[in-house]
Amino acid sequence: MPTGIEPVGTMGLFLSTYVNKVDKKGRVSVPAPFRSALLGEGGQAELVVFRSLQAQALDACPIAYLDQLSAALDDPATPDDYRDLIETTVFGGSVRLTIDPEGRIIIPNEFLTFAGISESVSFVGRRKTFQIWEPAAFAGHERSSREQARANNISLSTILAKTSGLAKGGA
Repeated sequence: MPTGIEPVGTMGLFLSTYVNKVDKKGRVSVPAPFRSALLGEGGQAELVVFRSLQAQALDACPIAYLDQLSAALDDPATPDDYRDLIETTVFGGSVRLTIDPEGRIIIPNEFLTFAGISESVSFVGRRKTFQIWEPAAFAGHERSSREQARANNISLSTILAKTSGLAKGGA
């Protein structure tokens, strides 16, 4: 099903995993490569954070990504219940965070509690978005994902072959 998402400006990719400490004031440094991908107009680095719909983690993205999601929800083919779910959980449950001059953010306590985060966080790149995990929870999730990939014989070459076939009209 087409997403209806059209590119909005140029967004960087979020790659790799970084583990950073949460200081006594609840601040955490956003990895430098992520900060550069989050720079908005006027040079202000900010992001949107919300509780993940699929994991005990936080999802984060640039403001421009939510603009794309909003445009996709305006598509008349989007079912009303799906639109309501996303508007309530993502848009209604989001916070907009500005990165301070030292590269830090303060994640709200209720979000830290949801993700089980206390002393440190894992920033996990996911292409155009990233997730914020409690490091041990992410290690378990990554281990489970790798086991699932092996069990289903998933590799980069099988993904490329499948998507190439779909692009050419194959099954």
